[in-house]
Order: sequence, then structure tokens, then C-alpha cells
Amino acid sequence: MRLGIADHFGWAIAVTASDDHTVVDRRRIEIVEPGVTPAPFHYDSKKLDDDATAALVEAVRSSVVRATSTSLDELAAALPEPITSMALRALPKTFPDDIATLRRPPYESRADAVMYRRVLVELAEASGWQVHFYDAKSVVRDATDLLGDRADDVLNGPRAVLGPPWTNDHRMALAATIVRG
Repeated sequence: MRLGIADHFGWAIAVTASDDHTVVDRRRIEIVEPGVTPAPFHYDSKKLDDDATAALVEAVRSSVVRATSTSLDELAAALPEPITSMALRALPKTFPDDIATLRRPPYESRADAVMYRRVLVELAEASGWQVHFYDAKSVVRDATDLLGDRADDVLNGPRAVLGPPWTNDHRMALAATIVRG
């Protein structure tokens, strides 16, 4: 099974597909625990100093690990076959780690998403899954190119079979399981 993820602040769309691109499962998963801020850098660090921000980020990251691990375990348990790979939005090639830099533009607007994706990578690798990254702007087009005449049926067909919701995030996550680049 191939898992595609379209992440947001605190949640993600997870689409799992077979090798022939049939959607086996699609769901919203929680990637931070309830009551925990989903954006410690983007929203909350503006009110805090560096030390307080570092403590908040560590607490949120711990919550993200717990929530994401639980969500991925529940997903894996519901599938008829094991997950072999996870595709998610690309991480920046270089991204700072120090709190003072992460609190400043342009990093503060991306630091939360990078934290989520790094946790997803860690958990996927710990599960023995291959990790693939995709470009959100081109992944659907790339999958369409690979699928040729089957593209519309594969990428849009699940809405007819499974019913709503089937959003752009679902299509992107499914496309990511196809491109796997």
C-alpha cells in the first residue's frame, strides 16, 4: 500500500492506494493532539521570547509525535496489506533549526509545516516505509502525464466510487502515491 499525505496545521488528508492506484482508504488524520496549538511558530511565538518559544515548540512537537503515531497506527491497522511507502510535500533542502531564526520571516510561516513533515518522515522511516517527496504545485500534472488516458478515471474516479469528500487535497495525495519521485 502506498500512502499519500497532504498536511495542514494540525491535520492531514491521508489517501492510501494499491499498486494499481485504487484508493483503499481515505481519511482525515489528526497530527496534533486536541487543545494543543497547531502553529507554535506562525501564531504563538510572536508573544514569547526565544526560550519560551523553544519550550512551546518542544511541547507541540511531542504532541505531534503522539497524535501522528496514533493516527498512522490506526490507519495501518485498517488496511488489508502493509504500507510500504509514504509520499508527502517536499521539505526545503536547507532549513534552519535555531529558534531565533525560525521566529523571523520568511521562516516563521513555514516552520510549523516543516516540523510536521519531519515528524512524518521520522515515523515513516521507523515503520520501515520508503519516503517520497512531491511538489504540491506539479504532482497532479506529473501523475496525469504518467497515467495518460487513465488519468481522469484514476484521479477523479474515487469521488464517484467513494462519494464526497474528494477534494484537491485527496487528488494531490493520490497523485503523490503515483509519482513517488
